[in-house]
Amino acid sequence: MEQNDTIISLRHVTKRFKDGFVAVEDFNLDIKRGEFVTLLGPSGCGKTTTLRMIAGFDIPSEGEILLNGQDISKLPPYKRPVNTVFQHYALFPNLDVYENVAFGLKMKKVPVTVKDRHGNEKIKMKHLSAKEIDEKVARALEIVDMEELEDRDISSLSGGQQQRVAIARAIVNEPQVLLLDEPLSALDHKKRLDMQLELKEMHEKLGITFLYVTHDQEEALSMSNTIVVMKDGAIMQVGTPENIYNEPVNAYVADFIGESNIYDATVSGKKEVRFLGAKWECVDDFPINEKVDVVIRPEDVVLDEKGKGNVNGKIVSSVFKGEDYCYVVKVGKSELEVRDHVARAIGTEVSARVLPENIQVMHKELVENEFRDCEIDKDGELLIGDDSLPCDLTVLLKGSVLDEEDHSVIIDPKTGKKYALAGAECQARFDFDAVSFTDDLGEEGIEATVITSVWLGDHYQILARTEEEDDYIAVTPYQYAEGEIVRVKVDPKKIRLRLKKGIDEYELRD
Repeated sequence: MEQNDTIISLRHVTKRFKDGFVAVEDFNLDIKRGEFVTLLGPSGCGKTTTLRMIAGFDIPSEGEILLNGQDISKLPPYKRPVNTVFQHYALFPNLDVYENVAFGLKMKKVPVTVKDRHGNEKIKMKHLSAKEIDEKVARALEIVDMEELEDRDISSLSGGQQQRVAIARAIVNEPQVLLLDEPLSALDHKKRLDMQLELKEMHEKLGITFLYVTHDQEEALSMSNTIVVMKDGAIMQVGTPENIYNEPVNAYVADFIGESNIYDATVSGKKEVRFLGAKWECVDDFPINEKVDVVIRPEDVVLDEKGKGNVNGKIVSSVFKGEDYCYVVKVGKSELEVRDHVARAIGTEVSARVLPENIQVMHKELVENEFRDCEIDKDGELLIGDDSLPCDLTVLLKGSVLDEEDHSVIIDPKTGKKYALAGAECQARFDFDAVSFTDDLGEEGIEATVITSVWLGDHYQILARTEEEDDYIAVTPYQYAEGEIVRVKVDPKKIRLRLKKGIDEYELRD
């Protein structure tokens, strides 16, 4: 990228707080002049901290922030040619609209060329004249469509109008960069949509660089030239909205940007993956038996009559979205979200198919055992496929205890409420060291076949697959041969459970 095309560069920026928490780590990003860039991610991902470091409210622990090629990392906020629009606007309630917008201009000094008594030119800092302030405020209010309300008290304005005043106050100083920290979060849904359009129009009118922070993927997709998806203080992916949506680099990005069906899958052949109990053609070529993530957008699923697609299922939910219907199709114990233009009744049996090019296959980061479609059985055990594992249901509600008579029921001692979890759908995670294998087939455990055995310097990482094609990964000092039959055990205390619905859905009521 040419230097004169870049207005902001973050080079190996890290922010470490006094308690040792690392909010941003080794962050590298170039922002082009005139771009609308959005930092997108969940709460705690480091996006606001990054914005605050660019604004000057936080100082990087390491790295540098360049503006037009100059390091501004240590400059105070008032010396940086950037302005910030905060989440809660920070307007002066005792001043009217005009005075709020003009406040910074009245304090500002600008360089002017004057002649001394000897006729020599020199630079002198002078306050803006009343006429200059009037002209700048009028232009800023015109841009945000507030010129008719300049005499109004701030307290008499709606949330959307206050938002416009905050933006006018920020742009009146003609900053090179406008920083916006979740500025629409206090507005209702309709006003948010209106302001998204207005912000995009303002960006086009002003021609300056916008850096926007949000956790709302709809805002990011509708307004941005470039989206930066963040997680745990690091960048996951940078790209255009179209690129991020259509070609996510991993399941995290796919899940965060738009609606997605995400499945654990296994490569079953050349350009072929197996998930939802069926084999699907795809365009990506991965090594056979590799565990992968598969992402399918709801709008890419084609519904047909039962028996004509890859898998059969039943519609269990239907919501009309105006232009189409949003269906949830139950396929075995898994769910498939579908967007379709044809009206179908709940309970209709259908089949689903997806074009190979619309099945996105990506490497799975193997850091733990993860099962996305599980169930609690009537005995209070974790059902994965057709196999059950003992587990601790009390992890689903802090402080709860197990019912002595029905082990699928937990009780909150503080309130006395009971929760019946038999049949509850959930997700399960547990570390590799929670899993153990034995070749003694007389012992209890889940029967599986060793698929891969990899020596990692001081231990083996073993992947064993059940007949239902559920995979368990363990770390062990013992070697198992590929193809060997083993029993799988999982430490119940190390299984982490998360219900797909809220715990209140399972409360037993009289």
